[in-house]
Amino acid sequence: MPQPSSGLCPQRLAHLAQVLRSHVDIQRLPGAVSLVARRGKVLQHQALGLQDPTETAPMGVDSIFRIYSMTKPIVSAAVLQLMESGKLLLSDPIAKHLPEFKDIQVSTRVNGETILRKPVNAPTVQDLLRHTSGITYEILGIDPIQREYAKARLGSRDRTNREFSEALAKIPLMLEPQTLWEYGRSTDLAGALVEAVSGQTLGDYLHAHILQPLGMLDTGFTVPPEKHHRIAQPFPKDPDSGLAVRLMDMRKTVALESGGAGLASTTSDYARFLQCLLNGGSLDGQRILSPATVRLMTADHLGRDIPVNHTGFSGELLPMGHGFGLGFAVQLEDGISSMLGGKGVYFWGGIAGTTFFVDPEKELFAILMIQAPGRRDYYRDLFRNLVYTALTD
Repeated sequence: MPQPSSGLCPQRLAHLAQVLRSHVDIQRLPGAVSLVARRGKVLQHQALGLQDPTETAPMGVDSIFRIYSMTKPIVSAAVLQLMESGKLLLSDPIAKHLPEFKDIQVSTRVNGETILRKPVNAPTVQDLLRHTSGITYEILGIDPIQREYAKARLGSRDRTNREFSEALAKIPLMLEPQTLWEYGRSTDLAGALVEAVSGQTLGDYLHAHILQPLGMLDTGFTVPPEKHHRIAQPFPKDPDSGLAVRLMDMRKTVALESGGAGLASTTSDYARFLQCLLNGGSLDGQRILSPATVRLMTADHLGRDIPVNHTGFSGELLPMGHGFGLGFAVQLEDGISSMLGGKGVYFWGGIAGTTFFVDPEKELFAILMIQAPGRRDYYRDLFRNLVYTALTD
């Protein structure tokens, strides 16, 4: 149990686990793994429930989860490494490295007609990382461009990253770059950018420059056969909707190493990445980013000039009181947000239910991994609130 000097109440941390266990008991969750760390020490790491609700094996602290969009901060860090090495600038137009975007256009509606024009602002590398590129997600609305994404099957895992980039470049941008925050396939494109600039596949680059140096040995785009028995699974059907739950099959190798949503990982592995960021870019003698770059990454990059696009579902993903950094949401001030925390906290999550937050001022981070896509928003908020209520200072 945590020592008093940790600033975390043992009874309240135990209550956090008890609440999660109660949700397992009433079959709202198949299972969960939570991890809470402060001042460089893991203070709680607990597995609850079943790893696969169709079997009897219990969840383990080493269970492997599809982390979906929690891939984005890792790939964003890879882009920033390439910036640090002098191979790109955040201000570079993406067409400098992915020439298929040289003639990209923006789609606008004028008097009911679709007009295509050259963007006033060429989308940049920074725009990809902060989601201001004009690129969208087909799952977030029914705009004509989003329908074009669906028609082009941009979510297919059968394309390579470069083939994905070429397919995306054939579709106009939905928004003028640098004018609105629109969550989308920008970080998938950042994965193609990493490949183009580094000359390596995204998986090979991440392994050599981030995963291996940090000892994240259970993180990758494919789970090898000897680890298949550790993959966490969802309920076959969602408890609320009754609809079948289908998640990525991480057991087979696919062409697309998705920079926006493709990784599987564990709480222990992801904790090493977060501790590295909290340390200013280094862990156990391995430096992956400079302190200055980490400060840039974890700062708000929207400011007052770039609002959130509230015309579709994208705006619902960025809570009130938050801006966006280079890979995750950043809390702008105390209050406003419906979740506990304060200025400088950064967080993100994955569509299947994994989530994390980091509080630099409190030297605190926490991770919850579940495979329950229908209740991801509820458990993200619940977990964050329960962790903060355990703080005693």
